[in-house]
Amino acid sequence: MNEPLRSEPRSVCIVMLSALGDAVHVLPVANALKRRWPDTHITWITQPQTHRLVEGHRSVDRFILFERRRGLEAWDSYRRLRRALPERPFDLLLGLQVYLKAGLITALVPARVKLGFDRTRARDLNWLFTNEKIPFHGQRHVQDQYFEFLEHLGIDPRPAVWDLPVSADETAAQSEFFARLDRPACAVVIGTSKPEKNWNAEGYARLLERLESEHSLQPMLVGGPSRAEREMADRILGLTRARPLDLLGDDLRRLVWLIRGSALLISPDTGPLHIARALDVPVVGLFGYTNPKRTGPYHRYQDLVVDGYAEFPGESYPITPAYRAGMARVTVDAVNAKVTLARARYPR
Repeated sequence: MNEPLRSEPRSVCIVMLSALGDAVHVLPVANALKRRWPDTHITWITQPQTHRLVEGHRSVDRFILFERRRGLEAWDSYRRLRRALPERPFDLLLGLQVYLKAGLITALVPARVKLGFDRTRARDLNWLFTNEKIPFHGQRHVQDQYFEFLEHLGIDPRPAVWDLPVSADETAAQSEFFARLDRPACAVVIGTSKPEKNWNAEGYARLLERLESEHSLQPMLVGGPSRAEREMADRILGLTRARPLDLLGDDLRRLVWLIRGSALLISPDTGPLHIARALDVPVVGLFGYTNPKRTGPYHRYQDLVVDGYAEFPGESYPITPAYRAGMARVTVDAVNAKVTLARARYPR
């Protein structure tokens, strides 16, 4: 059996592969580790898309990319990863992701202490791949659940600092782009990877018109290159009299600086919402499927959440990972009211 961690580790490995929102939640963890242990070498195992978001982060010394292959070549992905790992075992591994792919990687990585979630929260047999567990203390915000790793190690996670990397060239591109606009911009995210989280095209169409006419904002449709997002954008553009900028695409770094330069973001529960929070850009969150107390913007802009998750106004529901079919409770009037509040309370 491996010995427990008793002193400052020389090396730490973070396993967090995918999901942009989850990657954002890792950044304050990495910063807190470096703040407490400045000489500790931090390695982060992740996938290429997530790496594009966090590459160059000041608290991560090395990224190892896991490029997942499918079919008969799937196991070759793990063999390639194993060859990229250092020969010396890590002193500490943080298993932040709880599904089988991450568990298999945790099993492959040599580490003296492999710290993970308890059996209550670890899915896909992930508790089998760690040798030290964080006790379950009840449901919390996802960011706070990641902070439990720090608390378990005796590290104060606060203040929560993200420091999402934005390069000098990206800052220049941002300045040049927004200088061409004649009014503040409102970035609008129109899709997620889960259809149940998505709002409807008619609602977006009417909202875009009100962003222009009532708030004098320049709407921008932002998001990824998926077919579903493209089809949603086309439906919205066919329904609205507004003239939003259509900025969907596969350039994640451009998405970051588009959000950074906006006066406001409107988004369902997906990665850009958490990117906005990390950049301290006001964000109106559209929630109905997931619980905003668990996955909403962390400790700021909760007053801007449009809460369709609540089955009736003012419902005092607990923090829970349970899903609800509540996006139909998100109305144009409710979203517009939050935009009004955001412009008054958080001007940019």
